[in-house]
Amino acid sequence: MLTIHDVMSRPALTVHPETPLKDVARQLVEHRISGLPVVDPNGKVLGVISEADLLMKEQGAAAVPHRHFVRLLGESRATKAHLAKLRATTAGEAMTVPAVTITSDRPLAEAASLMTRRGINRLPVVEEGVLVGVVSRADLVRAYVRSDEDLGDVVRREVLLGTMWLDPLLFEVTVRNGIVRVAGSVGRRSTAEVIERMTAMIPGVVDVISAIHWETDDRDVVAPVRDLVTPWNDRT
Repeated sequence: MLTIHDVMSRPALTVHPETPLKDVARQLVEHRISGLPVVDPNGKVLGVISEADLLMKEQGAAAVPHRHFVRLLGESRATKAHLAKLRATTAGEAMTVPAVTITSDRPLAEAASLMTRRGINRLPVVEEGVLVGVVSRADLVRAYVRSDEDLGDVVRREVLLGTMWLDPLLFEVTVRNGIVRVAGSVGRRSTAEVIERMTAMIPGVVDVISAIHWETDDRDVVAPVRDLVTPWNDRT
């Protein structure tokens, strides 16, 4: 299956902690990107500086939220961080830490889930903490625009042969507009269900029509199919 390594941009554009914010803004505008990893001289990711960090500075102190009874309780950690960004003049002072990162061997679904949950557009890709690339939402979207022929090859090569150890020549795999139809025969019902579920997990697959016939209904003698399949985003 496709991994982050297959779609990430490299080499990644970066800035250093001492980079002036004006230079950061210039790079964001020139390259039409929403954020940049901040790295040390060895390439280790220290944080991320984004459009949101710069906009926060532009809003000024009036936009900083304060909690009730601030004189008694003091400012919250979030407010202190916001105020520090207002005073920032360099990437290191304005960056968001810790950086949300991902490794290159992870599946695309994991990156998509992480971006959605954290509300971010780009992820630094690291190996042992060192930056090796960047993956963006646009990179993930492009990966989902795959030809029907490519999707059919993935089903045959990686699902039927690579995972299920079945001869792809014994199955009929057709794809039209991202909708995959798999026809054939297997010994157990659980095998047919696993093929259908794994096919549905392939990036770019819109729907799966299973026409796989089975001889034995083994639902009562094996674990449920959900326990037999490890999602792609949980695999190492």
